[in-house]
Amino acid sequence: MIPTRIEAERLLREAEKDNPGPWGNHSRITAHCAEKIAGLCDGLYAEKAYVLGLLHDIGRKFGVRHLGHVSDGYTYMKALGYDEVAKVCLTHSFHNQSAKDYIGKFDTSDEELELINHALAKVVMDDYDRLIQLCDSLAGSECVLDIEERMGDVKRRYGYYPQEKWDANIRLKRYFEEKTGKDIYYVVEKETYRL
Repeated sequence: MIPTRIEAERLLREAEKDNPGPWGNHSRITAHCAEKIAGLCDGLYAEKAYVLGLLHDIGRKFGVRHLGHVSDGYTYMKALGYDEVAKVCLTHSFHNQSAKDYIGKFDTSDEELELINHALAKVVMDDYDRLIQLCDSLAGSECVLDIEERMGDVKRRYGYYPQEKWDANIRLKRYFEEKTGKDIYYVVEKETYRL
């Protein structure tokens, strides 16, 4: 189950009051990209993709955390009964379904890390998970970015970016270009979309 678009937007605004920062607009741009791409893909619903993109980082509501935002978002959405959103809160950072994929600080408790690992081991990823992973890698906080520029920015901030994850993002871009039959940057209005 997922919230309506209006409810998702309310949840994000509320979360930004608790922890203001550029992550809110990053989430909006992720949602924009997801909606545009899903609208051209058989079997995907644009409205659902928008909501999932909008709430993928909702765990940031609980403060400045790195890996902790994954467990916070997963737990929060589960508590609200939004299991499909909880799943994307979990999967958006882990292309290979392993916490070892995470780029950033491991700032979770042992229990939170166990929750992430247990949930990742059970999850069956689908095209919504893959779509949000791609869109997360396209979204800046003001505009849509070139995927390689975005990954380069993450690499500069954290000092590394695993080649396997880099390659996985490029494969996702190609995958959705095949599904849409169009250049992804054109689909997501990279040259014109701004917040």
